[in-house]
Amino acid sequence: MQLVGIPFQIVDWADVEATEHPGEAGVAYWRTRNFGSIRVRMVSYSPGYKADHWCVKGHVLLCLEGSLRTELEDGRVFELKPGMSYQVQDDGEPHRSSTQTGAKLFIVD
Repeated sequence: MQLVGIPFQIVDWADVEATEHPGEAGVAYWRTRNFGSIRVRMVSYSPGYKADHWCVKGHVLLCLEGSLRTELEDGRVFELKPGMSYQVQDDGEPHRSSTQTGAKLFIVD
């Protein structure tokens, strides 16, 4: 990831319109800003959310609230709590997320 051509700016995430993304169960609300080729999101998952696909996009993901269960296609499972992050490369390890309680994440990809 190279951060170029991005002047200093502040984002008030409360002012960024949320878009709805249904999962296999539950829903995710994305507040998204793009800076060149970098996408930055504040994502809220409803309680009971489960992704409807295996993701192969690389991310840097930080859990802010709640808890997030991330399953890798090879069967490994990780539980993130507030203050924990994961990093994965593009086309690396397919992964999908779910949450029983809901979660709020900050994601850069």
